[in-house]
Amino acid sequence: MSGSRFTLPNIITVARIAACPVIFVLAIAPGIGARTWAFVLFVVAGLSDVWDGWLARRYDMITDTGKLLDPIADKLLLVATFVPFYVVSNRGTEEGLIPWWGAMPMWVMVVIFGRELFITLFRSYAVRRGVVIPAGKSGKRKALFQALFVGGLLLWYPLRMTAQARGWGGPAWGFWAQFHGAWIGVMLALAVVLTVYSMLDYLWSYRAVVGIRN
Repeated sequence: MSGSRFTLPNIITVARIAACPVIFVLAIAPGIGARTWAFVLFVVAGLSDVWDGWLARRYDMITDTGKLLDPIADKLLLVATFVPFYVVSNRGTEEGLIPWWGAMPMWVMVVIFGRELFITLFRSYAVRRGVVIPAGKSGKRKALFQALFVGGLLLWYPLRMTAQARGWGGPAWGFWAQFHGAWIGVMLALAVVLTVYSMLDYLWSYRAVVGIRN
């Protein structure tokens, strides 16, 4: 395990954290160019998350700093995308609506961010009890479907705006719009279900932390 804080994986994670406010501003902006760049930066940020984890494991550069920064980066990226989605979809304009969902419901925001807050507090409590709770499979699946939804919607907005501006039509665009819209709707539904499931899974798996035993 590397003792230096300034490892390449940590630098990549810091860069991802720095990109979050940029993504936030671009995602909430009305222009096609800004929305397109929001999608591009999100994809880069997502790939960097995979890359820095691989580098840390492959070259034995796992550090305590990295363990601290990585979940912070993940949560900031969640804020940098879901908050703009809520704002944009609730502006009352047709182009901001989320396929299959319309305006982002407040209860979805409560589920997504409530779970993150609860698990963070639960992990902190577990540490005080001498138990370290690592990322589990259900949490990773939850994060995957959240990312698939976010990427899909970030791409949907500039594509739809471009289609309207250029008068795209015909069966090809109609098929793509139907497929893309269904993808977004289904991914959000799965993300919400897995968000709740992963929280329950963590609680059940570490129920001994709060004194619940079989």
